[in-house]
Amino acid sequence: MHSLILRDARLVPVDSPTPTEPMDVLVEDGRVVEVGPTLHRPEGVEEVRADGRWLIPGLWDQHVHLAQWTLTSGRLDLAGARSPEDALHEVRVRVAEYPDLPVIGWGHRSAGWEREVTVSELDAVSGETPVVLISGDGHHAWLNTVALLHLAMPVRDSVVREAEWFAAYSRLSSLVGNDGTSSEAYRRTLDHAASMGVVGLVDFEFSGGVPEWQEKWAEGCDLLRVRMATYAEGLDDVLSRGLRSGDPIIPGDDRLVMGPLKIISDGSLNTRTAWCCEPYGDAYKLEYPSGQPNLSGAELRELLRIAHTSGLEVATHAIGDAAVAEALASYADTGARGSIEHAQMVNRGDVKEMARLGIRASVQPAHLLDDRDLTERIWGERSARCFAFRWMLDDGVDLVLGSDAPVSPLDPWLAMAAAVHRSGDEREAWHGEHALTPLEVLRASVDGAGSVRVGSLGDLALLDHDPLQAADSPADAAAHLRQVEVAGTWVAGRPVHSAL
Repeated sequence: MHSLILRDARLVPVDSPTPTEPMDVLVEDGRVVEVGPTLHRPEGVEEVRADGRWLIPGLWDQHVHLAQWTLTSGRLDLAGARSPEDALHEVRVRVAEYPDLPVIGWGHRSAGWEREVTVSELDAVSGETPVVLISGDGHHAWLNTVALLHLAMPVRDSVVREAEWFAAYSRLSSLVGNDGTSSEAYRRTLDHAASMGVVGLVDFEFSGGVPEWQEKWAEGCDLLRVRMATYAEGLDDVLSRGLRSGDPIIPGDDRLVMGPLKIISDGSLNTRTAWCCEPYGDAYKLEYPSGQPNLSGAELRELLRIAHTSGLEVATHAIGDAAVAEALASYADTGARGSIEHAQMVNRGDVKEMARLGIRASVQPAHLLDDRDLTERIWGERSARCFAFRWMLDDGVDLVLGSDAPVSPLDPWLAMAAAVHRSGDEREAWHGEHALTPLEVLRASVDGAGSVRVGSLGDLALLDHDPLQAADSPADAAAHLRQVEVAGTWVAGRPVHSAL
């Protein structure tokens, strides 16, 4: 454990009043042991001068796909593609430039395109170069025939969706190698997260599980706190190791711990596979007019039952309102504990049920910036029930924020700003009745920690600006949050970032 003393830091009042004048903060053995003016510095304790900067508990990203986010920097960026032709042009250019390298694209939003795509048209611009274009929501991929064969999938003329794609993703390294997810690459990603004040994250990657994280930890990825989730495919391994949520994966190190069982119970908005109570606005084009669940009710309850009796929390992906309702019914029936991940469209009664059951809402506010226009088009007036953060807080739901990186950037300040303003451009707030205050989004970003006080973990972020600075409007408050700069970050008192 590390020790330090921070001189003259202004304590941000996260959950209780704090002194108005700067304080010294002493951290020993990973915890805050004293707060006050002009504290004595014990021998051998590092001294850091905060010079009146603002001190908060360190930030958490509660939903990250760490390997995919790490890989994104080396992928073909298709976020700007407005049509299949735009994407095909970018692929043609990349193949011409690097004909011997596979093309891995990321970020296109085909739900906004006017037609479906085909494998044959991708074959026509790529030849023998494998091409995998992953949608911006991560729920489907457009592959050419060479890539389909390489990843041992049946040849077809359409995209690969949902469960079939999730299973294939784990084989992608056989096509592109592991350079993008090496320990060195992971460390760069973690360094960048620390520079934004992040001290911990929940990793929902389709990974190699416990052995892979143990290896990366030993190779320099022991920077932040990590909760490692497992999927059903890795559940037997986790259970055979006797791991329960919160148990250290490295004995004696409480920074890398077992997280929840992750279940993907429905699809996504972009693919029209999120399971809804009513049909989509363009249901006439869909095989399943209201989307569909990925598991039957019995299958979902059995997974929750196994996890609960084995001491694991459950993180259930549920985007459509029908999926949210079924997930909550499954929690109620089994007694399982954990979260609804995304909860993108909800009914008010289900929000109240979430609060009654003590199930967290793990949400990603930056998604509303990307999904605003599509939601209005295909869910219509139901958009009033989307990203319903105000309902959640008012009804007593434990709300936590994340990014779902790489679907949105691993950037807690972007997430907070999106929840405060609910607009990413010059337009008015989208359903501003669900907007939150800067204090509310900060509370939802610190993993339940309150104002820095004696007994707090030494997981701290020192800011150049007051995140709760008074603003004339939500738009101004959001702009201020996006401009906050982090001077230093500590995990258990250990420095993980410094711009001092």
